[in-house]
Amino acid sequence: MSGCPFGHGAEPSPPADPAAHAEPAAGDPPGVMEPLPGAPPGMTYTDYLQLDALLTAQAPLSPDHNEMLFIIQHQTSELWMKLMLHELTAAIDNLRRDRLPPAFKMLARISKIMEQMVHAWDVLATMTPPEYSAVRPHLAQSSGFQSWQYRCIEFAMGNKNAGMVRVHAHRPDLLAIVSDAHRSPSLYDESLRLLARRGIAVPAACCERDWREPYRASPEVEAAWLEVYRDPEAHWDLYQLGEELADLEDAFRLWRFRHLTTVERVIGFKRGTGGTAGVGYLRRMLDTVLFPEIWSLRTRL
Repeated sequence: MSGCPFGHGAEPSPPADPAAHAEPAAGDPPGVMEPLPGAPPGMTYTDYLQLDALLTAQAPLSPDHNEMLFIIQHQTSELWMKLMLHELTAAIDNLRRDRLPPAFKMLARISKIMEQMVHAWDVLATMTPPEYSAVRPHLAQSSGFQSWQYRCIEFAMGNKNAGMVRVHAHRPDLLAIVSDAHRSPSLYDESLRLLARRGIAVPAACCERDWREPYRASPEVEAAWLEVYRDPEAHWDLYQLGEELADLEDAFRLWRFRHLTTVERVIGFKRGTGGTAGVGYLRRMLDTVLFPEIWSLRTRL
């Protein structure tokens, strides 16, 4: 007889396995299990994440309590940027190989990372002007403007500026990495080359050019994207690519805006520690458009 869900006429349950309810051995913490096959013997959570190195990487230079916030805010941002570069480099490579589904997954992940970085400014904004003023003298000339990872992200997103390469001239190893990012095709460059491979009319000058130069908006490229957007069903994956690019730039704009407002809230209109104009420089960056035709086409739909 089959078992009744309410217990009437159900077959008797097999006897319980005593071992399944055995008490842990004396001294064992609850939940301890045997290592998975193939796992390095004795490796712990601390070992795997290298927490000893990670959690001793904060070395405040001032006696001020709030410097720990400032350091951890920027260190965690650099970790998120490391993941962004990991995903962005792979997404560009997948576009180059016409492998769009994994590229879409990576671009969506980058947009989510940007959301995390946007909300991180909320934490730094709890630092008041007097608190930052106590820390600022100890920063010397160091500045987020000098982040080589951020520069590589900007270049990979298409915001090419040869002057920004020279910021890293004091470190030949970093200069080589940033220079390589500067002369490589950006995410948008590879997107346009993909459109051309699919038979969409993209100017040849957009597909083979000096990648060190910033991209300039083109009416012909807008027309190419319009062809995609006016018939999404015929060009579904290219249409999805366009929307992934819009999502990504949307998130990037929010990050830049929160950066601006946090800096203005904490230091006002003082010059940046790295020599930039501070808020003035960040305001100008708000006008930078990474994927111009993705936005301009919408007016003509």
